[in-house]
Amino acid sequence: MSIKLVAIDIDGTLLNENNHLTEGTIDAIQKAHKQGVEIVLCTGRPLTGAKPYLQKLGLDNSTDNHVITFNGSLVQSTNGDIMVRHTLTFADYVDIEALTRKIGVHFHCETDQYIYTANKDLSPYTIGEAYLVRMPIRYREVSEMTSDLSISKGMIIDDPRLITQIQEKHLVPDDFYDRFYIVQSEPFFLEIMNKSASKGNALAELCQELGLERSEVMAIGDQGNDLTMIDFAGTGVAMGNAIDEVKQHANEITLPNSQDGVAAAIKKWVLN
Repeated sequence: MSIKLVAIDIDGTLLNENNHLTEGTIDAIQKAHKQGVEIVLCTGRPLTGAKPYLQKLGLDNSTDNHVITFNGSLVQSTNGDIMVRHTLTFADYVDIEALTRKIGVHFHCETDQYIYTANKDLSPYTIGEAYLVRMPIRYREVSEMTSDLSISKGMIIDDPRLITQIQEKHLVPDDFYDRFYIVQSEPFFLEIMNKSASKGNALAELCQELGLERSEVMAIGDQGNDLTMIDFAGTGVAMGNAIDEVKQHANEITLPNSQDGVAAAIKKWVLN
């Protein structure tokens, strides 16, 4: 069965080692799209962080094109309309924020408009994230946060050594793993989301909406937050620069992002 939808991670996958979208990748994606293949960027970023690449690919501001944001917390059309929402409650935020104070690491949460942090001493990784995804930062004490906020995800965001220590010493209690979907998306990010949120679940929900079978889907990624969509897709493709776990779960392995691995995968398994 031919591939009718290609789900593509952004960082470390769509973008090369210099965080650039190359002309070779643009050309391959646009050729697939002209053949009627649905192209879906699947990212931990908000829509604002995906928009520059959607624009370059000619997929932005449309009700017919789709994007999965916040690691599957939201499924949206590229004009911003939300089709699926799996977010955190205010009570979830309070519990997660208290845990991070106990552990002694930086934490922020993201809505579809702002990054919120209760840390007066901003993590440089929070500042970097704000620049990367083009979202302003708001400093708010927990008592100043309003309970009606739709929180897409929380992020323990700190030095990679601290993130590794959290993982190795099991500093996040087991009941948090029962309540939330927790995944390490970068060496300095440990992301905490609604239990129903993941790239794989979001992709499944989008395919149901579009009337597509898993066998008609190809997913391409490189990090732990891509595992669920790699597992869901009929053709799961690991980048050559992917972590070992992603390569073990994938059906196929393409070239690394430094060699236009996304373009190579589309040419080999999608284009006629």
